[in-house]
Amino acid sequence: MTAFKAFGELSRPIGRRVVLGGLGALSAGLEASAMGRRPPRDAPDQTRWTFDRLTNIGGVATTVEGDPRLIDTPYGKAVQFDGVDDRLVIDRHPLAGMSQFTFEALFRPDGGVFAQRWFHLNEEDPTPGAPPSVTRMLFEIRVTGEVWSLDAFATGPGYKQTLLFQDKTFPVGRWCWVAQSYDGKTYRAFVNGQLQGEAEMAFTPQGQGRSSVGARMNKIDYFKGAVREARFTPRALAPEALLRT
Repeated sequence: MTAFKAFGELSRPIGRRVVLGGLGALSAGLEASAMGRRPPRDAPDQTRWTFDRLTNIGGVATTVEGDPRLIDTPYGKAVQFDGVDDRLVIDRHPLAGMSQFTFEALFRPDGGVFAQRWFHLNEEDPTPGAPPSVTRMLFEIRVTGEVWSLDAFATGPGYKQTLLFQDKTFPVGRWCWVAQSYDGKTYRAFVNGQLQGEAEMAFTPQGQGRSSVGARMNKIDYFKGAVREARFTPRALAPEALLRT
């Protein structure tokens, strides 16, 4: 496994603007800042989920548990989770069937308990009476005081890999894009486009299932913070193509 030097947040969500004079310039600067270096549009093979609502995330049936709420952010509306019993269950595994992938998410961790599993993609057998599947991918964090570390995890038949580097920390209360990718050989994790670490993995495509946002699928390790967006790509993106704040 290869680890890289820790990377701090590139910029605050608000502050990237050129002052040309007048309110119009300020408005344009704020709009550019809130885009978070997003490309003009996604590629045709990419799917984006925007958490600006509590139902039908990405046009998919969504179940609300607890009392997650919508908040205003520099990036638009987002869903805030209380770290106690809030979560959304979305009736789709967006990476199902993909032999390569990039999974990105824009989130803001707000402290809380040490282990938080905040974005869980789970394979599920629809056959009545089928045993629960352990095949899954997750974004997790490890929180220590006022900082957090990213934990990317994937497991299935013949593979099980964790990418966790607790010496690479980031302040709570700030928005970050995180990503995990697989190119057919190497599994990688990123924070704001900066490689956190990598490992070879004998990944096989996962089947259809559901997603749990705000907690693990079995209702443990709840997340305290907010989620704004996720993007799913059926190939491994180069670091320069990853979204970042």
